Amino acid sequence: MQKAQLTISSKTYSAWSLRGWLLCKLAGLDFVEVPVENDASNRAELLLLSPSVLVPRLTHEEASVWDTLAIAEYLNECFPEAGMMPENRIARAHCRSVSGEIHSGFTNLRSALPMNLKIVHESFPVFSGARPDIERIETIWHECLSKYGGPFLFGKKPTVADAMYAPVATRFITYAVGVSPESAAYCRTIADWAPMKEWIAAAKAEPEELEELDVEF
Repeated sequence: MQKAQLTISSKTYSAWSLRGWLLCKLAGLDFVEVPVENDASNRAELLLLSPSVLVPRLTHEEASVWDTLAIAEYLNECFPEAGMMPENRIARAHCRSVSGEIHSGFTNLRSALPMNLKIVHESFPVFSGARPDIERIETIWHECLSKYGGPFLFGKKPTVADAMYAPVATRFITYAVGVSPESAAYCRTIADWAPMKEWIAAAKAEPEELEELDVEF
């Protein structure tokens, strides 16, 4: 049987690719990466289509799944023993809700602070329109960490929600966003998560000639 494949784009800039990849890692899926050509014109064309059009795309046992939340649900269905979602029904509902919120919202944050894993600013002027997004994300994190005890959003083990918010944590680090000590600690938890270390190392090894995009996808 053919090994599962995950189609992804730039590891430096593509937050959606990172989410899909982390979900596969959470599931314990044995898969191969299929990178999209990283020339700027091709990546820009994908941007014009949609953040979710085929990037990331999971191909597994004749199924093709290309929306990030659909990938999460598909993998959770295939690998229930992986614990991608909390065991408790109420916590699962909470996890799905906050994951859906990051999937469909926070457009000002996305445009003002695009993911870039090659640099870390000592300071960065944050567009005022992105502040409500930052505040809402911190509220979500605080509620989850307080209710479930951390260090991940739903307790001791990472879940789908952590995969969905991981690119946000990298943004807060990249742009030195002023956040609460609790949020900063969560960002460090994500940065120290073994799959994230693997992804970031690969991002830093990508060719320097890749053109940074103004909008993430």
